[in-house]
Amino acid sequence: MKKFLTIISVLMLTFLVLTPQSSLAAFKKNVKTETAVPNEFENISKQATVLYAQNDIKNAFRLLLTIPEENRTAQDWLLMGNILQDENKNSEAVFMYQKSILADENYYKAYYNLANIYLNEDKPNLAIKEYKKALNLEPNSPYIYYNLGCAYVKTGELKKARNAFLSAIQLKNTVADFHYNLAYVYKKLKNEKNAKLYLEYYNKLTEQD
Repeated sequence: MKKFLTIISVLMLTFLVLTPQSSLAAFKKNVKTETAVPNEFENISKQATVLYAQNDIKNAFRLLLTIPEENRTAQDWLLMGNILQDENKNSEAVFMYQKSILADENYYKAYYNLANIYLNEDKPNLAIKEYKKALNLEPNSPYIYYNLGCAYVKTGELKKARNAFLSAIQLKNTVADFHYNLAYVYKKLKNEKNAKLYLEYYNKLTEQD
């Protein structure tokens, strides 16, 4: 078993984009037009979504660029942000996610993806603000709570991290990494009993995989 600190560092850097609901792969499976668009651009949005799901991100991006900015939906901007993030153009992706929020301030995915970039860029305080906004709109997402917990770990706010991980587990208790990071936090808080308990949960879940 690797040391807790090593593991959680890896989890914070990688799990953010691999969780079932926050990953780009999951988005590709579940995308749908969530904001009404003029009929003349609706087909373009749908075609771009299909291309993105097929990993043809360059052609998807080209199609989205043909939609005038004032007619792009929050999802269009989000998709463009995801494509740019795929290409490691994070500053441009941030711009697209901000445009998505301007198009629909209630579109939680834009806040969430923006927060993920901030967390990966080691800007946990900015990430926390965006995760909280996402939670206000989507309070039943265990993955938002999980990533919020990771951000609190980076700021050293361990009790807040503990509460966030507990909330994630309450909503979905079958994700091994949720238990592992909670065990790590309990270890840091000198609560050996609960650290051992959640590490055991983690081991049971990983044995089932």
